[in-house]
Amino acid sequence: MKNLLEFILIHLVNFPDDVGVEETVGDREDVYTISVNAADIGRIIGKAGNTIQSIRSIAKVRAMKEHRLIRILVKEPEVSEQSLETSLE
Repeated sequence: MKNLLEFILIHLVNFPDDVGVEETVGDREDVYTISVNAADIGRIIGKAGNTIQSIRSIAKVRAMKEHRLIRILVKEPEVSEQSLETSLE
């Protein structure tokens, strides 16, 4: 599942090297925390949250096939001066 999420995210963002997916496996539920560059957070969430909802739907189908429950969280990026300058270019 982690590989699937990374594959989707890398192809959506402008800074693929900054994509990270943390996996926390529980007894019944797996939690995946997505982190991306601050400049890409809008691309991941999408207009009215449509993009992240689509990513969650794809992952949910895969999880159902494996008889697992999942939760996908988006980690709020830490904004630094350098990332602000990069996003303004």
